[in-house]
Order: sequence, then structure tokens, then C-alpha cells
Amino acid sequence: HEREHDRELSELAAKHSEEMEKLRAELKEEQRHLLDELQQQMEATHRAEHEQAQLQSQTLHNLELEALRLTLNNMHTSQLELTQSNLRKEKETALMELREMLNDKRAQEVAILQSRHQLEWEKIKEQCLKEKEDL
Repeated sequence: HEREHDRELSELAAKHSEEMEKLRAELKEEQRHLLDELQQQMEATHRAEHEQAQLQSQTLHNLELEALRLTLNNMHTSQLELTQSNLRKEKETALMELREMLNDKRAQEVAILQSRHQLEWEKIKEQCLKEKEDL
């Protein structure tokens, strides 16, 4: 019974680990995609601003380019923080569900073991009484 319990716990842990790896892979892929998009946006913006800078004064160009860079960095940071926060919440929820499931299973197993113990105790008591009577 303990081996079965250990096996089930191992299976649950493996499943949990597999799900966490999947979530991590999805997060990395999403982050890479966001970085690529932001990099493309930054490159496109930089090219457009460079063309505009040829028509405007150098000081105006530098101020606008810096403002765009800061805005894109802020957007990128906000988006990454939101993604990480969502993944943390999902992970916490999954862990809580797993913990509840394991606690329920453990409670069931304890009840089963207590019941078996009680039955065995009753058998032993009956056997003792029978042996006393026989003696």
C-alpha cells in the first residue's frame, strides 16, 4: 500500500514537474516572441526616426529617439511583468490544487489504514478470547 502511495505521489510529482516545464517553455517562447516583436518595433521606429532626423535638427531627433526608447522599454517591462505575474498565479493555483488533492488522498489512505487496523485489532481480540476460552 505504501509503495502504491509512493508511486502515486511520484506520478503526481512527475505530472506536476511536466506541467511546470511546459509552463516554463511557454513563458520562454512568449518572452522570446515579445522580445522579437519589440526589437522589430524598435528597429522600425529607429529607421523612421533616422529619416525624419535628416529633415529636422539633431537635438530634436535625439530627444524623440530617447522618448521612444524609454516608452518601448517601459512597455516591454510592463508586458514581461504581467506575463510573469500571470504565470506565478497559475503556478500557485496548480500547486494549491495539487496540495489539496494530495491531502485528500492522504486522508482517504489514513482512514483506510485506520479501518484495517481496527479490523485486525478486533480479530486479535477475538482470537485472544477464543484462546482464553480454549484454555
